[in-house]
Amino acid sequence: MKKTYALALFLVCAGALWGQTANPAATTAGAAQTFSPIPGLDKSLLDTTADPCVDFYQYACGNWNTLHPIPNDSPYSDQFYNLDQYNHQVLHGILEKAGADDAVRDRNTQKIGDYYASCMDEAAIGRKGLAPLQPELDRINALTSKDQLPELLAHYQLINVNPFLGFGSQQDFKDATRTIAVVGQNGLGLPEKDYYFRPGAKDEEIRQQYVQHIANMLKLLGSSEPQAASQAAAIMKLETALAKVSLDVTSQRDPHNVYHMMPIKDLQALTPVFNWEDFYPASGSPQFAEVNVAEPEFLKGMNQVIRETDLPTIKAYLRWQLVLSIAGSILPKALDEEKFDFGGRKLAGIPEQETRWKRCVSSTDGALPEALGKAYVEQQFPAASKEKALEMIHDIEAAMDRDIDSLDWMTAATKTRAKEKLHLIANKVGYPDKWRDYSKLEIVRGDAFGNNLRAAEFESRRQLAKIGKPVDREEWITSPPTVNAYYNPSMNDINFPAGVLQPAFFDASQPDALNYGHIGLFMGHEITHGFDDQGRQFDGHGNLEDWWTKEDGDKFTQKAACIVDEYAQFSVGDTKLNGKLTLGENTADNGGLRLAYMAFLVRAAEEGIDLDKKSSDGYTPVQQVFLGFAQDWCSKWRPELERLIATTDPHSPDRFRTNGVLVNMPEFGKAFGCKVGQPMEPAKTCRVW
Repeated sequence: MKKTYALALFLVCAGALWGQTANPAATTAGAAQTFSPIPGLDKSLLDTTADPCVDFYQYACGNWNTLHPIPNDSPYSDQFYNLDQYNHQVLHGILEKAGADDAVRDRNTQKIGDYYASCMDEAAIGRKGLAPLQPELDRINALTSKDQLPELLAHYQLINVNPFLGFGSQQDFKDATRTIAVVGQNGLGLPEKDYYFRPGAKDEEIRQQYVQHIANMLKLLGSSEPQAASQAAAIMKLETALAKVSLDVTSQRDPHNVYHMMPIKDLQALTPVFNWEDFYPASGSPQFAEVNVAEPEFLKGMNQVIRETDLPTIKAYLRWQLVLSIAGSILPKALDEEKFDFGGRKLAGIPEQETRWKRCVSSTDGALPEALGKAYVEQQFPAASKEKALEMIHDIEAAMDRDIDSLDWMTAATKTRAKEKLHLIANKVGYPDKWRDYSKLEIVRGDAFGNNLRAAEFESRRQLAKIGKPVDREEWITSPPTVNAYYNPSMNDINFPAGVLQPAFFDASQPDALNYGHIGLFMGHEITHGFDDQGRQFDGHGNLEDWWTKEDGDKFTQKAACIVDEYAQFSVGDTKLNGKLTLGENTADNGGLRLAYMAFLVRAAEEGIDLDKKSSDGYTPVQQVFLGFAQDWCSKWRPELERLIATTDPHSPDRFRTNGVLVNMPEFGKAFGCKVGQPMEPAKTCRVW
């Protein structure tokens, strides 16, 4: 889905680049791995030679890498990876059955089955070669003037190819009842703008590899070697110019920086060489009079780049952006392997590409998320799980209510508004109440390329059709099998797909202490996002509004600065974390665990749980909460991915998501007998919520 500036705040992002995953126990059978759910408290992961008061992450997760080594087709191994792989196995079974060409299949089963079967037909994809891509290449070849760019780019937006810019719909930040048009920056092939400028041998090596990768791809599209080398250098120059005027990832976290409503004539004034009157009709969007120009300075810069770049270079850039955006699984093998070599092997350090069935499962989930998701829910998510999850959420929201009352730095007026927002949070659990209708999406068995592009266009047109209409507050932006959770500030809702409400994170049959430590942390995390540095700027109805007194806003900023400084001291190799980029997630982690712990204490009192009595695993319920929390983050990442995440991701690496939170909770130190001055029990702590 193209960028829409929805500002949804997700729990985990390590896998956002590679397909988020989670790690149950993996076993090897020949060349294939089989994944199984991990227990809520897995004692085999513990390194009991480590001192929990010195490094609790090592204590809770020290044996992870031995028991769950990074698979050759992944950049990392963690709890999310394990569960995601387990869910992939479930979806694989569903799709293999649905893929049987059976005349009695219902419509959705036919669509998911035929989409998957077409993706799996590697031989047919190979026989077709570049023929399916040729009509799109012909569009580019037919360009005789830059004046034709708007119509061409509008078409490519529909199939999720985004050279130069991104165009779509979004919920209006300042009127959360309506959907508006949005246009903003896009068109870079490297992960983030700093990749084009950051000094150092490693970054220079990546840039050189990137230019060679572009040349390799262009050669596979038919350019001669000298042409490809020259075109790749020119494309790098073009993208570097776009990167220079792009807004960085930290600045994009402030909604005010990506919200600039203006009449469409003012957008035209920003880009005199780009005729929007040619773009709008070809885009498939309804008519509109105003648009959110997310990054006006980028649009000005884009105008200059188009004006100063010759047409042959622009055409080479368009060919590159086209093949960059098309899934490798539906391209000829040589293109597929070259895409993986740079994006997977060089950028993330992954030795081997995922087996085709995994990639086709992911592709089907992306193309028909609620058709496949409905089948997943029927098999994996009983009503009792939804009821238990909602009960926990209500407990944690009640804890947040009490937490607001207890704050000594917030005035009564702001507390009233904070509680108003809290009580308006909508809780979405498991799956949507109304399933999406795919009857107008044509899926043709044997046409993997066409299916992929038609699915992209179906979704683009669905999103664009929202412009000018009231917001549908029941809609989900993730599929039910997704192993993730999110908070949406404009919706003021928290969302927990069925895919993440599985062991080890959640199991209705396991002790409450483990559920509150595992999934309770996630629930508290998403609720706290409504009150972090970004989420706090939206009111209870989802409108961008400053509902804080100036005094309280200043105090929040002071307390948040403690979190910024704390995490800025952490580093991955020679790369320091960006405390400002990660502030929202770090605030949510810290607040989330505190809220889950508070909620558990109330639940334990209601159910008569003895907090001092050790269970059969040798730990008290309070210790189980902290162990469950820590084992959420057991992981091992490849160095290349660690570096990528440390420079681009708003989430801190997992070790710091554990220890960085626990050092701020005296309750943890008391539970494990730590003394002030030990690494896990510092004299100075940070707390916002």
